[in-house]
Amino acid sequence: MKTNNRKTSYVVMSADLVHPGHLNVIERARQLGDVIIGLLTDKAIVGYKRLPYLTYEQRKTVVENIKGVTEVIPQHELDFVPNLRKLRPDYVVHGDDWKTGVKKKVRERVIETIKEWGGELVEVPYTHSISSRQINKVHREIGTTPEVRMRKFRRLLGAKPLLKFMEAHNGISGLIVENTSVVKNDVVCEFDGIWLSSLTESASKGRPDNEAVDISARMVTLNDVVEVTTKPILFDADTGGKPEHFVYTVKTLERLGVCGVIIEDKAGLKRNSLYGTTVPQTQDEPQNFGEKISRGKQAQITDDFMIIARIESLILGKGVDDAIDRAKIYIDAGADGILIHSKNKTPEELLQFCQRYKNFNHSVPLVAVPTTYNMILENELQDAGVNIVIYANQMLRSAYPAMVKTAKCILEHERSYETNGSIMKIDEILNLIPG
Repeated sequence: MKTNNRKTSYVVMSADLVHPGHLNVIERARQLGDVIIGLLTDKAIVGYKRLPYLTYEQRKTVVENIKGVTEVIPQHELDFVPNLRKLRPDYVVHGDDWKTGVKKKVRERVIETIKEWGGELVEVPYTHSISSRQINKVHREIGTTPEVRMRKFRRLLGAKPLLKFMEAHNGISGLIVENTSVVKNDVVCEFDGIWLSSLTESASKGRPDNEAVDISARMVTLNDVVEVTTKPILFDADTGGKPEHFVYTVKTLERLGVCGVIIEDKAGLKRNSLYGTTVPQTQDEPQNFGEKISRGKQAQITDDFMIIARIESLILGKGVDDAIDRAKIYIDAGADGILIHSKNKTPEELLQFCQRYKNFNHSVPLVAVPTTYNMILENELQDAGVNIVIYANQMLRSAYPAMVKTAKCILEHERSYETNGSIMKIDEILNLIPG
């Protein structure tokens, strides 16, 4: 609400990558009156595009120091209306590039709202020489640092109700997770991070999923993925090994910028969980596993690295009660997240766990892996209280049939010509990686 007779101009921006286009809008707003910037929070921005590189406080500091800016306030959603009704500005100033796309309806609501007090919308011609998309592309090519990657995961958890992680098992699959996106209802949808699965890495090396590929060998793949991506990475460390060894795994992963490690509460020879009770599998004593978590937490240096406890109770037929009891013990031991695992074809038992988990006095982010119960939608998992969904093995499972098909086709036809319609063109794969 205005407290003096001076005209006011309201400008909304994310201000992550400030460029001359932003300055043109602010200058026009300054010509009309005192400039109040509605700075979009991380939560507001990730509702329609990627998480900004800079935190809200960093962006606020930048904008406060731009000539002509009188005040900076948070705008917690893309919709301008809540702030407009509080401020009742004389002018709303914006670039003219929001007449189509995701902001079209936002613009219409702005026009209708400011009519209530005779406000005016002033639109500044779009600065065509500036491309935010190109700037973002350059940022991605430059890469990131371990510290930035780890902090980004924590920020995403705070900004988005559900994070989507996709499995990668080498550099090229990491690039696919990094760069693949679709537009739905004018909103850009992409994966939030990368899951480095022990199953798919073992399979890609022709080994069984029983910790036959040791941590040192897996560091090669991790480095391959780290070098070509910028998104947060969660690392599947199987059982974590002996507590004395797990502390070194934590230190290594943290140093390389991995955002979190997930370890499962099994003991002895690890077998893939999807075997369930058809093969011998032993669940660790909860106190022993809690001790492993505690030692891992003591070994880490930053506050950003996360240790997530994977509970195998539903896998081994021990039921929801056992899973709930273990979750409490693991959280008390310092776990930063809980992964509740299930191999059932339907999600009922998992959803029972989620419902009871909501009643915890102290809870941590909840992770689900809908491999077998994959009919459930992301919004249903979100409503159940799940914070992270991991698509744990689909990349490798889709690649293998395609490669077998190609190999058979060449054997059958005694040449590769017939594969042309189902494989990448040679120039496309040569140009896939810049340089």
